[in-house]
Amino acid sequence: MNTTPKIAFEEHFSIPVFSEYAKSFTQHLPPAVRRDLLTRLDDFDAQRMADMDAGNVQYVILSQSAPGMQAEPDVKLAQRHAAENNDFLAERIARNPRRFGGFAHLAMHEPAQAARELERTVRGHGFKGALINGHTCGRYYDDRAFDAFWACAEALEAPIYLHPANFSAVPALLQDAPVLQGAVFGWSVETGGHALRLLFGGVFDRFPGLKLVLGHMGEFLPFMRWRLDSRFEAYPHGITLKKKPSEYFQSNIFVTTSGVCSAPALVGAIGEMGAQNVLFSIDYPYESTALACEFIEQAPLDDATRALVCHGNAQRLFKL
Repeated sequence: MNTTPKIAFEEHFSIPVFSEYAKSFTQHLPPAVRRDLLTRLDDFDAQRMADMDAGNVQYVILSQSAPGMQAEPDVKLAQRHAAENNDFLAERIARNPRRFGGFAHLAMHEPAQAARELERTVRGHGFKGALINGHTCGRYYDDRAFDAFWACAEALEAPIYLHPANFSAVPALLQDAPVLQGAVFGWSVETGGHALRLLFGGVFDRFPGLKLVLGHMGEFLPFMRWRLDSRFEAYPHGITLKKKPSEYFQSNIFVTTSGVCSAPALVGAIGEMGAQNVLFSIDYPYESTALACEFIEQAPLDDATRALVCHGNAQRLFKL
């Protein structure tokens, strides 16, 4: 029984122009699954609300489905589509603001412009932050050129959800193993690696108030905390950080349960990061709302911890 109120925020939608970009991975789905997925991404009402109500999901923060404008090489086109997407989402949220919030979709090609769009949507539309689908055409955000963007996100107190993307270049290890290049394994490697680039690139030292969110139980990273400290101490490669790598997982990095309905993984993530830094999410419609809600209700947590994970932490992080 779904007795615990829930907030979820890796919950996706799409509009037709963005579906063309998503073909890079949806083409690999069975036809019936692909049709159902596209129908659910387009729906803001009947099916989505029914699933939310059945799971006692009281509020969701919606985001454009991957890869979006992170895969568009034309800078001006990417910026225009991102702004159109954000205005469309704001209109949809306005129909039901009690149940829906939004993440900005950003073209990250020009960091200063991305910062302006983030500010426009947070201040003008009430968006709760942004969800960014990994690198932009092979460019990663630890580059100092992106400091203007990170400074804006910190000043706005706007969390940034770093969402999976395809490899910018498939490593030789996986070139003949397409099953491992995407959602099964490669997306977590790519996204976790990107997050570590931010950490070891000093982004959290330069912007200590920045909040980064990782899905899928943190893309393996919570379970690497001890080793990150140990091996960084042995092999620093000239890098100096203000804190141990593990400590940024309490101060700057949050993880969600999206797409990982495993009680041992959940308990491990809480053990590594603390109950304040682990949050419920679903990854709708790529994952089952019913399964995710059943999992979190049955997970071996005390009532206070379950409440934090299901809704309390999200209320605090997003000022709901």
